[in-house]
Amino acid sequence: MARSVKTNRKIVNTIAAWAVGLLIFFPILWTILTSFKTEAQAIADPPVFFFFDWTLENYAVVQERSNYVRYLWNSVIIAGGSTLLGIIIAIPAAWSMAFVPSKRTKDILMWMLSTKMLPAVGVLYPIYLVFIELGLLDTRVGLVAVLMLCNLPIIVWMLYTYFKEIPGEILEAARMDGATLKDEIIYVLTPMAIPGIASTVLLNIILAWNEAFWTLNLTAAQAAPLTAFIASYSSPEGLFYAKLSAASTMAIAPILILGWFSQKQLVRGLTFGAVK
Repeated sequence: MARSVKTNRKIVNTIAAWAVGLLIFFPILWTILTSFKTEAQAIADPPVFFFFDWTLENYAVVQERSNYVRYLWNSVIIAGGSTLLGIIIAIPAAWSMAFVPSKRTKDILMWMLSTKMLPAVGVLYPIYLVFIELGLLDTRVGLVAVLMLCNLPIIVWMLYTYFKEIPGEILEAARMDGATLKDEIIYVLTPMAIPGIASTVLLNIILAWNEAFWTLNLTAAQAAPLTAFIASYSSPEGLFYAKLSAASTMAIAPILILGWFSQKQLVRGLTFGAVK
C-alpha cells in the first residue's frame, strides 16, 4: 500500500511538473511557431497552432533587413564582458564578507541588495549625461560598465552564499602552508566554489543578454545588441507579429541553447550548499 501511494505521488508530481514547465515554455513556443507564419496567419482569429503553411519568409526578410551577426556579436561582448568584470570584482568582495566579516557586513549586503529596488529610469538622466561627458554613449565599454554595476549586487550575494558554505578551516590550513591572500583566493577558494561561480556566471549572462532598458536608451547603432534588434521591428506603422517573432527567435536562440546545455551546472550551482 505504501509503495502504491509513493508511486501515485511520483506520477502526480511528474504530471504537475510537466504542466508547469509547459505553461512557462508556452510563450517561447508560441513565438517560435508565429515566426513560421505569414502576417495574416499570425493575427488570425481564432489563432492557428500547428496546422498552417510553414514559411521561412520572415527569417529571410529579417536577415536581409538587419545585420544579425553584428547585433549578436555586440550581445556576446556586452553580456560576457559585464559578467567577467563583475566576477573579478565580486570574488574578493564576497571573500572578505564571508571570511573576514565585520559588524557592518550584513548592513552592506542589504544596502547592495536595496539598490536593485531603485527604478532604473530614476537614474537614467544622470547616467546619460555622464555617458555624453565621457564619450561612452553608444559604446560597448559603456554598456559593459552599466550592466556590470546593475548585476553586481546579485553576483556578490550569490558568491557570498556559496563561500559561506566552504569551511574556514580549509583556508586556515592553506595559510599555515604559506599561501598568500592571492594564492588563497585563486588556488584554494575559487576551485572549491566552481559550481557556484559557474551558476552565477550563467545567470548573469542571461540577465545581461535580456537587458532592454539600458541597451535601448544608451545605444543607437554601433553598440546595439539583440534587444535593439528586436525593438527595431516595432514601428509606428504597426506591429509585424510574424517578423517580430522571427527576430525574437533569432535573438533568444543562442541563450536558449546555452541554457539547455548548461542546465546541469546551473541547477548544481543554484543548489550548492542547500543540502549538507
